[in-house]
Amino acid sequence: MSELPKAGALLFAKDLERMAAFYSQVAGLPVKVRAEGRIVLESPHYMLVLHALPQIVADNLIITSPPLRRTDVPVKLIFPVASLALVHTLSPMLGGGVESEEAEWVGPGFRACEGYDPEGNLVQWREPLA
Repeated sequence: MSELPKAGALLFAKDLERMAAFYSQVAGLPVKVRAEGRIVLESPHYMLVLHALPQIVADNLIITSPPLRRTDVPVKLIFPVASLALVHTLSPMLGGGVESEEAEWVGPGFRACEGYDPEGNLVQWREPLA
């Protein structure tokens, strides 16, 4: 019996390279494949596929700095990370953002904080509890 595929997500992006740098560094997902119109980032347990937006959509999408959060989208990506402290440091440096440490909360076996990537997509970061 073959192994099940990894869990993952496909995210459409205007700036593939910037988004790949963000998720590679903040989520710890190394780039595995670069192909025309997509970049695949992958860890042993998770795969993120960044797919270029169609040009007509990308041309009409304005990304502000800092980006406006896409709160009208009914999905939020969740990424496990080794350190929320590192997320607080790296995310703003790479064009994203994260709520303050005071806004972190504890779930079953993890501590979480909310944030967003350089294009405003909502993200939740989770570090394991010690």
